[in-house]
Amino acid sequence: MVEQTVVGAKAALAAFVNPEKLAFFPKFFKSGPGQYGEGDQFLGVTVPNVRSVAKQFSGLTEAEIYELMHSVIHEHRLLGLIMLVAKWKKAKTDSAQQELFDFYLRLVHEGRVNNWDLVDTSAPYFGMYLIGKPDAMELLERLARSEKLWERRVAIMFTFASIRASKLGRGPADFGPTIQIAEILLHDRHDLIHKAVGWMLREVGNRDIAELQKFLSRYAAEMPRTMLRYSIEKLEAEERKTWLAAKSS
Repeated sequence: MVEQTVVGAKAALAAFVNPEKLAFFPKFFKSGPGQYGEGDQFLGVTVPNVRSVAKQFSGLTEAEIYELMHSVIHEHRLLGLIMLVAKWKKAKTDSAQQELFDFYLRLVHEGRVNNWDLVDTSAPYFGMYLIGKPDAMELLERLARSEKLWERRVAIMFTFASIRASKLGRGPADFGPTIQIAEILLHDRHDLIHKAVGWMLREVGNRDIAELQKFLSRYAAEMPRTMLRYSIEKLEAEERKTWLAAKSS
């Protein structure tokens, strides 16, 4: 049996280092000076291999995950989040879920969930905790209005859980949180927010096209083009042209 330690998990990741990925990842995740991932460091380990190590070291504690999350290495933090999501999926009681959610939110506020892949790997799962919570929108709005890019992305990605609620066994789908946060982020300055909001609106449209069309009727002309293009990606070609024309007019 593999000894469940942070040192062991890091060594297991290091065994999967791919020199080509090591050269590619800093460019892909924009870690250069002035870019959104500035200063991030990489091993060059692919996501499937990170997931494999996460299964191998599933016995790591929250304290050990916290240690991983404070590494300067991107894949160490990704490993920690994949482990944390696995713990979330196994948590059955309200108290256990709240503890893990609070832990995750702490990591977000500390700036440890600090690239788009780290957000997208984790936030849609922890957003499940907010379904039905009376203060959920207050938290989502606070995150959406944050000066921190990754908190804003977490806000919109949290709402993926409400979109998928029926599939997740959490009651009927609720598009309200996505629509409200999309409205707050409508004029966000960052392309990564445009993409995330457009993606979530597209997911709404996949389930209720009328709900997406209602949003587009109000906002298509003022939406950032990237946000609009992402949101209409699955619509018929002629309808896409109509919405793009509304943006151009």
